[in-house]
Amino acid sequence: MVQLITQGIKVSVETKFEGSIIKDQVVHYAFKYTVNIQNQSNDVVQLKSRFWKIKDSLNHDESVNGQGVIGKKPVLQPGESHMYSSGCLLQSPLGAMRGHYDMVNFTSSKKFRVYIPTFKLSAPFALN
Repeated sequence: MVQLITQGIKVSVETKFEGSIIKDQVVHYAFKYTVNIQNQSNDVVQLKSRFWKIKDSLNHDESVNGQGVIGKKPVLQPGESHMYSSGCLLQSPLGAMRGHYDMVNFTSSKKFRVYIPTFKLSAPFALN
């Protein structure tokens, strides 16, 4: 698990290799990631949008922008957490993801950015 705290918001990520599939006649490697966002600040905050940078060992890069996470824009009271799982497909068995969440602080009405630590995606067979 990797973790990072930005302005009182702790982001923790765990990953799991799910297997391989053939898509468009190319082998792809499926990974699941579970993110826990914990509000360790004294303010109420809301996650508004996300940005991901996905890279595999064949130097394929992909950027993903979107509103919320899995269709939600969670509001977190102090001490609350929001956990969700998602996934990605890579064309190689090794890769990494990183990114950020754009959030708003309800106390100050200010927007701020929370960074998602870089986490590795690796199929167990690729590490031997």
